[in-house]
Amino acid sequence: MSEYQVGDVVETKKQHPCGSKKWEITRIGVDFKLKCLGCGHVVMLEREKAMKIIRKLST
Repeated sequence: MSEYQVGDVVETKKQHPCGSKKWEITRIGVDFKLKCLGCGHVVMLEREKAMKIIRKLST
């Protein structure tokens, strides 16, 4: 079982070009779907890559 759940807000190591580091997880499976909380941009990443860029759960 993953430590992350759909709806969790996570912080990434690098910031998005819009300036935000906070992302909401909208899908978990083989891929992670993340939505930027700064500008609303949505990205799909492979699980391994997503685990590398996510630093921590945000509150």
